[in-house]
Amino acid sequence: MKIKFIIAGLVIVSALIFGTISFVQTNVEYTYFKAAISTGKKVQVKGEWIKDTLTQYDPSRNQFTFFMKDGNGVPEKIIYDGAKPNNFELANAIVVKGKFTGGCFHASEILTKCPSKYEGNAEEVKKTL
Repeated sequence: MKIKFIIAGLVIVSALIFGTISFVQTNVEYTYFKAAISTGKKVQVKGEWIKDTLTQYDPSRNQFTFFMKDGNGVPEKIIYDGAKPNNFELANAIVVKGKFTGGCFHASEILTKCPSKYEGNAEEVKKTL
């Protein structure tokens, strides 16, 4: 009977340790580029694409490169190992997850926020009523 309680206790403790480690590894904080440079760990930076700068996709390396500025207006080069998101040009905000290495921000994930197709002009709606 005591063996069952010991095994059950070990399973519960193992699950708690595994859950804590998983949470710490996936918990990525929002910051700005200047703070991301000094931390050296994986972070999220929200900003906008700088449209008048070089944006390119290299199919031989499957690498997408572009420039964006964060909420403080600081521009940085973003290198993403993957294809350009489909709705990249439509996005009014971009979130990149990754970290600084080699003087550039290397993104492991790109999230785009596009304007909602359900948002409309309030004045036009009032006229129809």
